[in-house]
Amino acid sequence: MTESTPPHGMPEAVLHPDEAAERFTVARRHPRESLAPFVEYIWIVHWAVDGAHEQQVLPQPRIHMAAEDGRLLVHGVSRDPFSRKLLGTGHVIGVAFRAGGFRPFLRSSVGALEGTVLPAGDLLGRDDGPVAAAALETVDDDVMTALVEDYLEAVRPEPDPSTEKVAALLERIEHDPGIHRVDEVAALAGMSVRSLQRMFTEYVGIGPKWVIQRHRLLDAAEQAHSGHPVVWAELADRLGYSDQAHLIRAFTAAVGTPPATYARQTGSWRPRG
Repeated sequence: MTESTPPHGMPEAVLHPDEAAERFTVARRHPRESLAPFVEYIWIVHWAVDGAHEQQVLPQPRIHMAAEDGRLLVHGVSRDPFSRKLLGTGHVIGVAFRAGGFRPFLRSSVGALEGTVLPAGDLLGRDDGPVAAAALETVDDDVMTALVEDYLEAVRPEPDPSTEKVAALLERIEHDPGIHRVDEVAALAGMSVRSLQRMFTEYVGIGPKWVIQRHRLLDAAEQAHSGHPVVWAELADRLGYSDQAHLIRAFTAAVGTPPATYARQTGSWRPRG
């Protein structure tokens, strides 16, 4: 992937993409070079809705920071369903950190952030209010991107070699649907299961079992969005679920709708481009 190609991100995490595409746009940008070891991408959402739109997103195993309500808010990894109400017109800019990429800013375990939403200034010791206000006042994507990148650079993150190891493991889990168990990841990392669990808590912010399960659930959502017929029993087996019923329960708990029903609701949608 070249720098001219926008980051892919995890578009499968955006639920009901057919409805979403009518109401908002998502742009993803590579971070400046100094932030590339820590930041996966910068994301910018512009919306225009009549009345209100409730958008649900499947939580991912990465930490985000977003300009919202006049602050830069850091979202720790969360197990709970996530949704955001969009009103009228507006925009938000956010940062998707690489796996392990926020720890060099925090300088302590990111496991303490699980399930929390906290102002960046409270965590990083640098006032975030003026940056967030300026980013929300402009509609120029270049300006708001520079504001957020300048803020992160000013924190002076400390490079940590473990970040690259963690990021490589997360990338392998994301792109290999054949990975189903924690011991498989531990073997890839060359460490014990207990050591892997400690490293994930310290750097990712949540344990490896949840990370694996969430990526397999995202794989299921991607299939539901594809518009192609899905044999759910076969998909459940391929993704490591003990049977179709376990996939249905996990998907319904996260999305709110059984996978076959959800696929019928969204199956006619096709990505643009």
